[in-house]
Amino acid sequence: MAESDSGERSEDPTSKKIDDARKDGQIARSKELGTMFVLVGSASAMLMMGGDLVDGLSKMMSRLFSLTKQESSDVHASFQVIMQSVGAVLEPLLWIFAIIAMAAFVGNILLGGISFSWKAAGIKPSKMSPFAGFKRMFGAQAAVELLKSILKFFVVAIVAYLLLSNLFGEIIGLSLETSPSNFAHAVNLLLWMFMTLTLSLVIIAAIDVPYQLWKHTNELKMTKQEVKDESKNSEGNPEIKGRLRRLQMEVSQRKMMAEVPNSDVVITNPTHYSVAIKYDFKAGGAPVVIAKGVDEMAIHIRKIAKEHQIEIIPSPALARSIYYTTEINDEIPEELFIAVAQVLAFIFQLNEHKKGRAKTPTPIAKNLPIPDDFKY
Repeated sequence: MAESDSGERSEDPTSKKIDDARKDGQIARSKELGTMFVLVGSASAMLMMGGDLVDGLSKMMSRLFSLTKQESSDVHASFQVIMQSVGAVLEPLLWIFAIIAMAAFVGNILLGGISFSWKAAGIKPSKMSPFAGFKRMFGAQAAVELLKSILKFFVVAIVAYLLLSNLFGEIIGLSLETSPSNFAHAVNLLLWMFMTLTLSLVIIAAIDVPYQLWKHTNELKMTKQEVKDESKNSEGNPEIKGRLRRLQMEVSQRKMMAEVPNSDVVITNPTHYSVAIKYDFKAGGAPVVIAKGVDEMAIHIRKIAKEHQIEIIPSPALARSIYYTTEINDEIPEELFIAVAQVLAFIFQLNEHKKGRAKTPTPIAKNLPIPDDFKY
């Protein structure tokens, strides 16, 4: 049995498949990356604003423990003291919360970007199914999450052990320091230990991010038949498109052939190329190509021209030049004005001669003035 019929999902997802999955809320996300950013952001915020927060707490406690008799007995005065005390710690707290919120936002959109889907936010019966719940609990994904949890435990435990081993003497030495310097030293030491522990989670995130990308791509993989069906639906059936192109070409050719009787002259190769030209004296401007063709189409143009007594002038170089440089209903390029003007002058003189109004015109020169860039 062919691979396309076996249903094996061996093909990478197309851009349309990825876009559709994104609209449904199915994107690559790494919880470990988000957790790492939140913890590192928290440690960074505490390191940056911890001093201000400690100063604010110190001022608040000093103020609250030094109330006067009047302030303690007056509710309004007590309320003002409380507001002043809270204001001392409010600014550093707001900065800490803002840094943590920004870290959480960046950490969660770094992989997959910003995406919101009502479909993903909706209630799914499959999530409420006990069988589906047991499958998630004991499935392959649960095993992966268990391995990540074990890895996180060992990584954090090893880093914590190394930190305590290296800093044990400094931690014991805190008892010999005087207050309040020992308190500031202890807080600073604790914060840097916290930062080091959180940075150890970079190892977990570095493993989880590639895994989540691989898992997401693997879940979206398609069969060969799905790729073919999508191509047909997005671009249209090739057979239908080909038939439409043929119909459009036939309509265009019929319209072009209907204009041949209105031409003033048909310039030929004389076998492979035919170009029908019309010049409107009243409108002015340059002569216009109203029909052109090669091989069978060229023969058909000459046939219609003969039926309607349109003059046919053999000029291989000029016919090829006009054919390759000018489209239907376009004016003749300026570089070919002189050559085409000689042909039209000959035609108009010939028509006057047939009416008995002029003598026999001078034959057209064999080598018409065609620039080298226009020779084909």
